[in-house]
Amino acid sequence: MNIFSDRMSSLQPSVIREIFKFTADPSVISFAAGNPAPESFPVETVQRLTADILRENPIAALQYSVSEGYTPLRDWVKADLAKKGIFKQGDDDVLITSGAQQVMEVMTKLICNEGETIICESPSFIGSLNAFRSYKAKLVGVPMDDEGIELDKLESALINNPKTAFIYLIPNFQNPTGKTMSLERRKAVLQLAERYKVLIVEDNPYGDLRFAGVEIPSLKELDTNRHVVYAGSFSKTLAPGLRVGFMCGAENITQKAVVCIQASTVHTSILAQMLTYKFVSETKFDKHIKNLQFLYKEKAKLMLDSLKFKMPISVDFTEPEGGLFIWGTLPEGSDMLAFCKKAVAEKVAVVPGNAFLVKESEPCCSFRLNFSAPSNEQIEKGVEVLSRVAKTMLG
Repeated sequence: MNIFSDRMSSLQPSVIREIFKFTADPSVISFAAGNPAPESFPVETVQRLTADILRENPIAALQYSVSEGYTPLRDWVKADLAKKGIFKQGDDDVLITSGAQQVMEVMTKLICNEGETIICESPSFIGSLNAFRSYKAKLVGVPMDDEGIELDKLESALINNPKTAFIYLIPNFQNPTGKTMSLERRKAVLQLAERYKVLIVEDNPYGDLRFAGVEIPSLKELDTNRHVVYAGSFSKTLAPGLRVGFMCGAENITQKAVVCIQASTVHTSILAQMLTYKFVSETKFDKHIKNLQFLYKEKAKLMLDSLKFKMPISVDFTEPEGGLFIWGTLPEGSDMLAFCKKAVAEKVAVVPGNAFLVKESEPCCSFRLNFSAPSNEQIEKGVEVLSRVAKTMLG
């Protein structure tokens, strides 16, 4: 007997979450997760601030709260986004969400009718793809080059899919590729969105983790016609377990989004929101961000240097300017899945690249590496294992 709804019957578990089953073995070196570095968590400060909240204002921290989010945190986010040119006073509003992931779920529920199209980069973040799939959206993947989503193919997708709900993009240090969309490409994408009257959902969880290159304005900052809804998160800058994110967009969209939140989570954990506010307002948050940037710069350099020195020259790797990920690509025709399986058998876990495609059956020779979570010793040892597996397979 099929007890599942049509909407859920074809949805599969996240490949990354399935890989976590292997990483439960402490002897496995995981390059598969998207986790921040354990040493990045300000544990003692979080303990102190949480104690302060529960001593000074326990009822507010434990009671129901408003769906829009904790007002002091919302105001702080608005001010921070306004400094970056993202929050447009008089046009926009901000909602606090349960991580940026909830923004994707809410926007799909809000904008996309069943069978309508969501256009995304190919590859793209599997969590968002599954959120889109859960509402029976038609997903159309558009390839990327070194500057981001390819414009001619994006326009073709817009022409061929007149019922497009929105375009989903991760412009900064994209998950999974680590690529950053150029300024020129961002402007051109916005022009296409305006021409075809389609919204853009800009997912920017890694934007504060730039450790190289030059800062590029967000799509939301460049937007002058209310075509962009922006998603941000404290998961990569404070702690993902708090599940505190936010969305910023035109008031008519955010007002409807509140209704979606009321129907699902009611509101994001108020204790987590109060803790986040105290952290960003009472500690040296800018210094904390700079420490994260330095940490990830060093980790990324160590992994890239090790890969370049040890891996066969025929294997390519992206060189991210921030974020948490490196995208590896085996020579055309290689059996990428066999490579990933042999690697995990040798106690090193990476994510097969096809997990991030709209159609997992499409040919793919790439795999994703995370440099933030493993220790330096694990990075060096893990790359040594990957190198041995690659040399055995590629000759």
